[in-house]
Amino acid sequence: MKPLEYTLADVFTEEPFGGNQLAVVEGRDDLTGEMMQKIARELNLSETVFVFPSAVGWNARKLRIFTPQMELPMAGHPTIGAAYVLAASDAMPTEEGQNEMVFEEEIGEIPVVVHKEEGQIIKVEMEQPLPVFSEVFENRKLAAELLSLSEDDLFSDYPVQTVSSGVAFLFIPLRSLQAIQRIHFRQDVWEQHFSENAGIQHIFTFTTETEDADAAVHARMFAPAMGIAEDPATGAASGPLGAYLVEHQLLPRSDNEVYAIRSEQGYEMGRPSEIDITVTGRSGGIREVKIGGSSVIIGKGQLFI
Repeated sequence: MKPLEYTLADVFTEEPFGGNQLAVVEGRDDLTGEMMQKIARELNLSETVFVFPSAVGWNARKLRIFTPQMELPMAGHPTIGAAYVLAASDAMPTEEGQNEMVFEEEIGEIPVVVHKEEGQIIKVEMEQPLPVFSEVFENRKLAAELLSLSEDDLFSDYPVQTVSSGVAFLFIPLRSLQAIQRIHFRQDVWEQHFSENAGIQHIFTFTTETEDADAAVHARMFAPAMGIAEDPATGAASGPLGAYLVEHQLLPRSDNEVYAIRSEQGYEMGRPSEIDITVTGRSGGIREVKIGGSSVIIGKGQLFI
């Protein structure tokens, strides 16, 4: 049987060994969902994306995205990374400037823009489904306990709340960079109180204190249900993060209703990541959310299956 080709990329970084690792695997007709899940578990990266021809002729590709434990309806770094790899390898032809295209994912069609300058892919942006805000998680003491922090470490002016653009994340705002660096994730607390509720299974923490002066927010994400102890860059949570910051007015007001936000993540893991978020709208009326970033191709390989 013909070997299955894959490419390894680091996403949301311009430097090798930073960002979030991704395997971009060629799709094949004989690949079942069960086999793709086994491959994702074998590669054991936070996510693996399988690239298939589009179901309709005018779209660029169809993507199926897997963590080591589950298939996702949509995800950020696999979308950004797949577009980068396909464009950089000329598997998906691009021209100078902005190249608009659409990927098909389980959640539906995802618009993507590939930016090319002087023959190089410099950035990929994706539009995400408009975020949906769920009810506030009222047990702030339990949220703090999950992170081995005190309730005083939580930012008292802002809610612990679930927001979703296809994958739900529980957002926990923290007062300081020092607090987010002290997190010790309590697996026992998660298993007892969070693991059975899909709305609060995936934990996203952030603070507006940052290491990089160009960043507006510093983040960490924990997702045991996905088989991810900690994620160095979480695209699917970054759009909802930007929406949370705008909705709860953590950012200076923008007169033109466009908010450009840089999120830093992965620093505690030794894999610094930079995610650019653009939110259009104001509190109570968000109209568009995009995320973007660069990538680095780090290797290629074959699977003999």
